[in-house]
Amino acid sequence: MRMVIAAVGRLRQGPEAKLIADYLDRHAKAGRALGLPPVTLTEVEDKRGGGMAAEAPLLERVIPDGAALVILDERGQTLSSPEFADRIAGFRDQARDIAFVIGGADGIDPALRARADLAISFGRMVWPHMLVRVMLAEQIYRATTILAGSPYHRV
Repeated sequence: MRMVIAAVGRLRQGPEAKLIADYLDRHAKAGRALGLPPVTLTEVEDKRGGGMAAEAPLLERVIPDGAALVILDERGQTLSSPEFADRIAGFRDQARDIAFVIGGADGIDPALRARADLAISFGRMVWPHMLVRVMLAEQIYRATTILAGSPYHRV
C-alpha cells in the first residue's frame, strides 16, 4: 500500500513546510504498526495559463494505478475525523493505495473530479492550498491516532 498527497504548486520552506513534515513524520511512526505506510508528498507544476485542464494530466501521472482517489474540493463531503479515519482504514483493508489530490487555484479538472472515490471538504470556506496541505497532513496523522486508539483525538 502507498499513500500519496499529489498537490499543484511548489511549497517553499517556511512554517507550512515544517508543519507538514512534522505531521507526516508522526503519521509514519504511528502508522507502521497499523499497516499504514508513510505518506509521500508529490508536487506538480502550477499551470497558470492552462489551469486545471493542464494540471490534470500532471496529477494523473503521480496517482498510483488503482489508487483510491480522494480529492480535496469545496463541494466535497465534510467528514468528522473518525469518519475520515474509517475511510482510510477501509482503503487499507481493501489493500488499495490512496492518493489525496489538492488542485491548483482553479480547483480540480471535472474529468479527474468525476473519477474520485471520495471528495472531501474542510468546510464551506475556501482555504489557501498550502494551508490545506497542513490541514490534510494533520488529519491523516489524527486518523492514524484514532485507529491506534491514542488519546490525541478527544471526543
